[in-house]
Amino acid sequence: MKDIARDLGVSVVTISKVLRNHGDISEETRQRVLSRMRELNYQPNYAARALVTGRTMSVGLVVPDLTHPFFAQVAQGLSAFLRTQRYGVLLASSEEDPELERNEIEDMLARHVDALIIASVQWNVETFRRIEERHIPYVLIDRQFAGLSANFVGADEEVIGSLATEHLISVGCRRIAHVRGPELSPGMGRYAGYKRALDRHRIDFVPEYVAMEETGDVAADLSGYKAMKALLETNPRPDGVFCYNDPSAMGAMQAVIERGLRVPQDVAVIGCGNVLYAQFLRVPLSSVDQNSAELGRSAGELALSLIGQKMPRPKTILLESKVIARESTIGRLRL
Repeated sequence: MKDIARDLGVSVVTISKVLRNHGDISEETRQRVLSRMRELNYQPNYAARALVTGRTMSVGLVVPDLTHPFFAQVAQGLSAFLRTQRYGVLLASSEEDPELERNEIEDMLARHVDALIIASVQWNVETFRRIEERHIPYVLIDRQFAGLSANFVGADEEVIGSLATEHLISVGCRRIAHVRGPELSPGMGRYAGYKRALDRHRIDFVPEYVAMEETGDVAADLSGYKAMKALLETNPRPDGVFCYNDPSAMGAMQAVIERGLRVPQDVAVIGCGNVLYAQFLRVPLSSVDQNSAELGRSAGELALSLIGQKMPRPKTILLESKVIARESTIGRLRL
């Protein structure tokens, strides 16, 4: 740093501010410094810096399944934002196992991450109490916990359930089933929204039209496939189904097609998450978009704002959800 400062005729403080992406350095000076760094192949020693500042310039992200398209998009949005702040991200998957999630969180705390972002599968709040005792800021994403006042970034799950069900009603469905998720806030909220929309349109709620997935995120396509096979045995069978997430909706469509039925002519299907490849399926999938990349970015921004603060008041950020209508539902309008 001293060599670069001497070469460019600036102070070491200026070099430090460029490294920290500080805002009061002119763009011309910033580029001169960065150019000289590249010439010298200079790399900051974050391990040494951590000994002085107490910060590792890293954020931990724990999700149920890193191969799940929704969480992959969240991770991408988070990583893109953190990169602009010269932060790194450590990724871990809980595989929907609460004990494995606790172990992954403990491992990240041992690595002294500056903040944690968690899509949790816990059934109680004890894990978060332990994080708070370590004075590490954390942000919950995608799922909340009753009785826990914590920072949260996600969507209004009841709104999601209502939007999806209302869309099925709008394309002419009247026997609407729901493949619901586990007893966590997204599953419960979307189920409540589904029932609320039925009630609003004076459509009878039929308990037999509700099937529980075996898993929420891991192997959700297989769970959706099995749940839809069971729903197709009801009499009369559903003419529309709202699935907890997009992978389960893809499994449901497979079950419908294997039965010799058509999507959407016989059974319309809508999912949630708006995964990137939904439009390229044999029958393009309608879905509720949760703005997953923005969710990751917002969670990262909130997490960094909490670092170094003493007991800030928890914030809740709810992102707007909207229906992305594709052939798996709107094809019914051409009947």
